[in-house]
Amino acid sequence: MTKVKIATALAFLLSTISAIPGFSQGDPAPLLSFPTSTVTVESSGGPHQFEVWIADTPARQAQGLMFVRELPSSQGMLFVNDPPRVASFWMRNTFIPLDILFIDERGRIVEIFANTTPLSDTPIGARTPVRAVLELRGGESKRRGINRGDRVKHPAFRKR
Repeated sequence: MTKVKIATALAFLLSTISAIPGFSQGDPAPLLSFPTSTVTVESSGGPHQFEVWIADTPARQAQGLMFVRELPSSQGMLFVNDPPRVASFWMRNTFIPLDILFIDERGRIVEIFANTTPLSDTPIGARTPVRAVLELRGGESKRRGINRGDRVKHPAFRKR
């Protein structure tokens, strides 16, 4: 696929986010209404557990961590793709830097975008299809020694 086709597809996808039923930028759902789970990242620095909100509907995926002003180091958000797909994110209405980890179907981290720029409309994404995306507080990957190739444990990565 050419760069022009990719850019056109991304522009279309980004322009449709606000049209998803149940999502309004002025009326975000409280994070307390999102399902929660635990994710463990196995890295050379040891296992790291995070309590995550699960973005399991189109509206929750569109909202993500928008409007959040503070994120503890032990929390994050997990976006699960079923089936795996090429995923792209932006930081519109996201007031804090995030580390965005793209995870393949086997639970391996294939890409990390660290300390993303708050409020940016620049697309951030992996080039290959991913099973999930994990958002953490900006700088957590480096602080904990989490790198590409590390394994993520969560029921989303169970073998089928």
